[in-house]
Amino acid sequence: MNNQKKFEESIKTMLSIIGEDINREGLIKTPTRVYKSFQFLTKGYNQDPKQILNEALFQTSNDEMVLIKDIEFYSMCEHHLLPIIGRAHIAYIPDGKVVGLSKIPRMVEVFAKRLQIQEQMTEQIADAITEVIKPKGVGVVLQARHMCMEMRGVQKVNSYTTTSALRGLFREGKTRSEFLNFINSSMVVNF
Repeated sequence: MNNQKKFEESIKTMLSIIGEDINREGLIKTPTRVYKSFQFLTKGYNQDPKQILNEALFQTSNDEMVLIKDIEFYSMCEHHLLPIIGRAHIAYIPDGKVVGLSKIPRMVEVFAKRLQIQEQMTEQIADAITEVIKPKGVGVVLQARHMCMEMRGVQKVNSYTTTSALRGLFREGKTRSEFLNFINSSMVVNF
């Protein structure tokens, strides 16, 4: 039996255990839909975030903070398989190299498309940037809503969890404060 068939049989079993009729019209194609959904929601296991960053490294003389705010991500809690919906704020201070700006959100997407806990994802992002770009410092802050808290558990709607991972210069007072002020500001730039 191939993996898709095993997965679909597991979904049928689960539906049957909770009391559903797996032969009713609305559920007949559900096992296949869930399989395809999980293929998409966990595609990060088949991608290398470091390779994505390495595809667009450029030499630079810039040594000022590069910050990308409000990168939306959608992940799944590894404890309950329920959604995590959040935003990532990532900054680094170059040390001779910068990465193409689109690569940072793509790298976030790779880690988000794995079963996760927010704390781990925050660390993974900071470590990948540190290893590949080798900056003077990295700051990563993730803010997210966890459906395992909102839909079940304590059932507290709109409660955000914030995690951070700071490396190098971002562990020091001035750079740390500047980074956190940028994240918390509602600065609007008009072009």
